[in-house]
Amino acid sequence: MVLSQPAAQTPAQTATPDDATADRMIFGRILALAAADPVRTMTQALALTKAELAELAARHAPQVADRVAALPDGDGSGEDAIEEADLRAFLAEHGARGAEEERWLAAILARRSLEPNHLWQDMGFHDRGELNLLFRRHFPALVAMNAGDMKWKKFFYRQLCEREGLMLCKSPNCEVCDDVEVCFGEEAGDPLSTLSRLARGG
Repeated sequence: MVLSQPAAQTPAQTATPDDATADRMIFGRILALAAADPVRTMTQALALTKAELAELAARHAPQVADRVAALPDGDGSGEDAIEEADLRAFLAEHGARGAEEERWLAAILARRSLEPNHLWQDMGFHDRGELNLLFRRHFPALVAMNAGDMKWKKFFYRQLCEREGLMLCKSPNCEVCDDVEVCFGEEAGDPLSTLSRLARGG
């Protein structure tokens, strides 16, 4: 049994923007952060091909279309980590409509989950509420499964381990576990886009 942790709702958690507005925010944030990556290309940062990014930008983030068009034609999406393909498949399996956007997001989430920060930060969002909006819109089945509001990275890997029959948790339920704060604690911090801008002196 998962222990539900009360948390204050942000405007992004309570708002219900229309579909087009929600996707403009979601994909705009993701692409903006990837475009600012000083080490990797956008394809490598998001695990999508140039053609996929071009279509994504055309639909939802035309403000970065020029950045996508400037990518090298032969630029690959980089090598998968060991668990990345399994996580990508798990996420795609729970997409709301089987839309191309959900396939793209499955690849992006699986790649960005490898990063060291809170997932909402590594997706380019302003807070965890924006990440939760993505899941409510595109992966509502996962929101239902994660009824206790476990941190999303913890939730992903717990699901993958359970599929493999592996015991991830030290305790039979969350009420008697020492790691409740690790799994359900607050995910505060500054957006990475803000921190990178400050680092550049902008």
